[in-house]
Amino acid sequence: MNLTASPAIAAASEPAADQRIDFRSRDFLRSHVRDTLAFYAPVARDPSGGFFHFFKDDGTVYDRTTRHLVSSTRFVFNYAMAYRHFGDAAYLDDARHALRFLRDAHWDAEHEGYDWEIEWRDGQKRTLDGTRHCYGLAFVLLACAHAAMAGIDEARPMIDETFALMERRFWDASAGLYADEATPDWRLSDYRGQNANMHATEALLAAFEATGHVLYLDRAEKIAGNITLRQARLSNGLVWEHFHRDWSVDWHYNESDSPNIFRPWGFQPGHQTEWAKLLLILERHRALPWLGSRAIELFDAGFSRAWDDRHGGLYYGFGPDDSICDHDKYFWVQAESFAAAALLGARTGSERFWDCYDELWRYSWAHFVDHRYGAWYRILTCDNRKYSDEKSPAGKTDYHTMGACYEVLNALGSPNNAR
Repeated sequence: MNLTASPAIAAASEPAADQRIDFRSRDFLRSHVRDTLAFYAPVARDPSGGFFHFFKDDGTVYDRTTRHLVSSTRFVFNYAMAYRHFGDAAYLDDARHALRFLRDAHWDAEHEGYDWEIEWRDGQKRTLDGTRHCYGLAFVLLACAHAAMAGIDEARPMIDETFALMERRFWDASAGLYADEATPDWRLSDYRGQNANMHATEALLAAFEATGHVLYLDRAEKIAGNITLRQARLSNGLVWEHFHRDWSVDWHYNESDSPNIFRPWGFQPGHQTEWAKLLLILERHRALPWLGSRAIELFDAGFSRAWDDRHGGLYYGFGPDDSICDHDKYFWVQAESFAAAALLGARTGSERFWDCYDELWRYSWAHFVDHRYGAWYRILTCDNRKYSDEKSPAGKTDYHTMGACYEVLNALGSPNNAR
């Protein structure tokens, strides 16, 4: 991905971050989620099945037929969570609509797997990419868990079925981690990665919350320890992305492709902070002594190495020598980091984490949030200019930004104790 920012598509002039905004306010967070949902509401739903996946800044759909498994699952999450928080029956209907498409359109009955990318035209599916990704299955599990928690009964058996598929096809018992990728007929590649395991942990925690089955919590704990402790000891104490088949570190995988959307080279500050968030969610259910301290270590490591003192925001990646290898700013990195900061602030009582939270929000409010049309821009240059007017391509859906707001609401606790 060789992108060059153009002055013609520089970020629209945004209001400076208003010092009067209380970014820790429940009302602010709920309002922001509503505003983000409103960006998608008028145009996203496809009556013939599922939702469109590609949106310009103003909401114009610029690809009406391509459907990606990651977006299809994240739309289920978005609307299931919206229904749980706001109680609007339209959100529940959208969640059912999204789940139905995920189950019926992406599922390959012949090979018993979910297709990574399909063409959807006139109510008919054509597989574009049938590669099996554990990352994709993790999001299927997450979608089913949140749909079940929203009261969609048909999602409940899908939780167990999806977990069983992950276990049968991807679980590496000797490593205590999931493999990453397979051909459509389930021949595993040699590549191993942490990203699929991180999102599997997220999904397993949600599956436990949806079902109460301790099996899911046990598996989440095992993966979390193996990635953030054992594997991290092989890579300077931080979470590296890429590994060989034997789970030794692959320092060179995608070395020339640091902006890769799913497998970027370098340490990802956003994944250090996202793991910090997940460790604290795990701690809610299982108070292991190492979780809190490790969450602090990972958050501090990512934030201190990647914060841009000149232009604000967190860079996308840094190398093993701590030098920045990708100077761009990505929406999800800021969002996952403010969620982690809030959880750490609530967990420790330390104002320094809330200061990080406020700073991330001030930066994001000034540069990433589209105050005209709603939702967040996806990627900016280091000096906060847009690369294009493609706000929400496949995979985005603002799942990260809305999910982060929901996690902050959890951290703030009962509405009766809200600011």
